[in-house]
Order: sequence, then C-alpha cells, then structure tokens
Amino acid sequence: MPIIQAKNVSIRYITGDFKDIGLKEYIMRRLKGKFEVREFWADKNISFQLEKGDMLGIIGTNGAGKSTLLKAVSGIMKPTEGSIRVNGTIAALLELTTGFDADLTVKENTYLRGALLGYTRQFMDEKYQEIIDFAELEEFQDRSFKQLSSGMKSRLAFSIACLVSPDILILDEVLSVGDGQFRQKSGNKMKEILKSGVTGILVSHSMSQIRELCNKILWLDHGHQVAFGDDVKLLCDAYEQFITTKQLPANEEEIRKAAEAWCAGEAK
Repeated sequence: MPIIQAKNVSIRYITGDFKDIGLKEYIMRRLKGKFEVREFWADKNISFQLEKGDMLGIIGTNGAGKSTLLKAVSGIMKPTEGSIRVNGTIAALLELTTGFDADLTVKENTYLRGALLGYTRQFMDEKYQEIIDFAELEEFQDRSFKQLSSGMKSRLAFSIACLVSPDILILDEVLSVGDGQFRQKSGNKMKEILKSGVTGILVSHSMSQIRELCNKILWLDHGHQVAFGDDVKLLCDAYEQFITTKQLPANEEEIRKAAEAWCAGEAK
C-alpha cells in the first residue's frame, strides 16, 4: 500500500472575496457591476505515489506550486479537485516558527510543538534531552523563544520534527538554514531517518541536496506537473538546463535532450 498517493490534485485560490473589502463595499460593487471573482490555480492535475522509505524531491522555480502542494499533503489545505491519500503520521516543517509561542521558553515550546504533532507528555519526556542536544540548545532551554536567533529556531524545529519518529517527514527549505556545520549534521540525520523506513518529501533550491537525498523527483512549473519519476540525475540535469535556457521541455523526450545538453555543457 502506498504511503502517499496523489491523484489529479488541483488547488484553487479565489480572489475578490467580499471578506477582503467588507459587506457594504461588496454590495455597492455588485450593484454597479464592478465586483469580480478571479480564480488562480496554484496546482493543476498533480499525480504521484510514494512507497515506504521513498524521499521525494520537489523542484521548480518560485511560484511553481511546491509549498501549496505540501500544505495539501500535510492536511492543512484540502484539494479543490482530485485526492490525496496519506497512510501514517506526519511531521511537517513548512514554516519554521509555526506552532511556537514567542513568549514561552525553549523547553515549553518543545513540549508545545510535540503536543501539536500529537505526541504524549511521556513520549516528549523521553525525547526532550535528545532534541535539545541535537539542536545544540542546552544552554538556551530556559530562554524565551523570541530571544533565539533564526538559526537556533530552525535547529529546534528541525530537531523536534526529526526526533519524534514520524512515518512521514515533510521539509520545505529547512535543510538550507543554519550554519554549514548544522546543514551537514541535518543532512546526515536525514539519511539516517530514511534508512529507518521513514518516507520524506523535500522542497529545496539546493540541487546538490536533492541529488544526494532523493530517490524520486516531482518537477512543477506554474502549478503544472512537468515530470515525476525515479531517474533523479536525468530530471535534475534537465531542470538545471531549463534554469539556464528558460525553455520548458514538453515531453519525456525533450526532458532527456535537455539533460544531455546540460551534461554536454558541463563536460566542456
């Protein structure tokens, strides 16, 4: 049974809602025939399937629909069309400060975040010291969260998500934060987690991270699915060629040609 299965997932945003302008203004615009509702499809007909232990890398330029798709997989948003089936518990790092209270201490926030992820006090008691040690925040656990640097906050969020043993781990540009030493440490932790059978989804602009950690690739562009497959090198090469030329492949054959062109250029 697939751990995650997405079938023809489409997510629509509507602009021009009367809540944005107030009831009075809405009525006046309707009477004058000046109220317009616009639809924007952040994702359109996205399909993929992940088995236990897979690590999916989602690639695409800004505005491709990557983060919106992650929110749908995480259950934060409901697809407008299509369906997503998820079998297992999810730990998602979409926005690093989500689930934290600025006025609570690091320790209090660790337990709060654990509770939001559905874990018991007893479980968090067992994991707490491991989380703090990994995040390198031993000396800061009694400080308020707002006193931490952005790097410290990201280390804490990453540590909690990784060390609570989820079935599915979703990371949105998380491995690129922090200093070089912690990036290496978090990358090694991800490899360890994946070997244990956890299924992961990673969004990153670092193609070296995608190449190193992922065994499947989903390429999105302006909400549309360009490609999905397990030929990581081919798809990453083709994507990097696209970044250079801005010419989007129309089919698998063009993807292969783009990858070959990129490799030929690299060899020179």
